[in-house]
Amino acid sequence: MATTDLRTLLTSLHSSLSASDLEKTTTLLTQAKRTLLQQNALIPTPTTPRDLLPLAREILELGALAAIRQTDAPGFTRYYQQLQPFYDLERDTPSNSNSQRSKITGLYLLLLLSMGDSTSFHTVLEGLVEEASLQGRSVEDDPFIKYPVELERNLMEGSYDKVWRETNSERVPGEDFGLFSSVLVGTIRSEIADCSEKAYPSLPISNAKNLLFMDSEGAVIEFAQQRGWVLRDGRIYFPVEPEAAARSEKDILVASGTIIENAIGYARELETIV
Repeated sequence: MATTDLRTLLTSLHSSLSASDLEKTTTLLTQAKRTLLQQNALIPTPTTPRDLLPLAREILELGALAAIRQTDAPGFTRYYQQLQPFYDLERDTPSNSNSQRSKITGLYLLLLLSMGDSTSFHTVLEGLVEEASLQGRSVEDDPFIKYPVELERNLMEGSYDKVWRETNSERVPGEDFGLFSSVLVGTIRSEIADCSEKAYPSLPISNAKNLLFMDSEGAVIEFAQQRGWVLRDGRIYFPVEPEAAARSEKDILVASGTIIENAIGYARELETIV
């Protein structure tokens, strides 16, 4: 009876999630997890009925995807952690091709990148690399894993322009990845803004649009206002810190070359800004 109930709930979950009815999805997830708990299947144990394991895993995977679409990073992280015992079983006895393990793991890696948690990113990645090596393959054979790995590589190189292009290209492996990619771009944009404040006394709004990877000057103006930048005569004037005011113009230009040019692919354009 429990298996029948869970299959019915799964069908409803797929339908509600596909229809983007997240409120209904949340209600169904609560019912499904309660049923799993009653059947000793929310966390797999030696006594968990084997036929419930793939159903439980699939329910938790749908929960993880629902959390992403609700931009609930802590909720997604909890689902990812709950899924690990199921994925451990799957790795030991691979039998179900419907698993979304690589997608969920890739999304978790992307979340860690967007949070700037490099240590956890590499911890997860090292485990994946070791597993792939034992199976005689490369971890980047999987497009869901390759995407965050390439983004992280570009971030470490300071190639923010490549990151921006990747997050706006057809190589994004799915719509769910686009949500965390947007968060990552926002993080990068803030870092570039911090560097710009240290490197330049002011910038034309038109140049800042390219520098910050924004679609319009209106978006730049809104971003500038949020950061407390002064807008005057088509330029952005950055706050001047006491130590920055004491620096010479040569120091500022050196800083811009070091910080911005390494971070942005089209740094040559910036030579005309200052």
